[in-house]
Amino acid sequence: QVQLVESGGGLVQPGGSLRLSCAASGSILSIYTMGWYRQAPGKQRELVAAITSFRSTNYADSVKGRFTISRDNAENTVSLQMSSLKPDDTAVYYCNAQLGAHVYWGQGTQVTVSS
Repeated sequence: QVQLVESGGGLVQPGGSLRLSCAASGSILSIYTMGWYRQAPGKQRELVAAITSFRSTNYADSVKGRFTISRDNAENTVSLQMSSLKPDDTAVYYCNAQLGAHVYWGQGTQVTVSS
């Protein structure tokens, strides 16, 4: 069983930055693909960014060049550095861990981009 706990969400003005962190426990996370998803009101949950155990990354087109995902296997953490934030980035952000059929989610953290 894997437990994921997100932190770092909040209110930020357009153009600002935030860093989300996800602390994982319960397994050796270095072998998992880790990711961040988001869900805005009335919309489906979507992939924002993912990083494999080999540190290969994948980003949604809407965040390329603005967001950076990273992982620290020694600390069992994954982070999402978000810059040049836009109102459309407003959503609940969820940390995700995947290994084959095993999929785990955090409880989510709210990010609101507004002036």
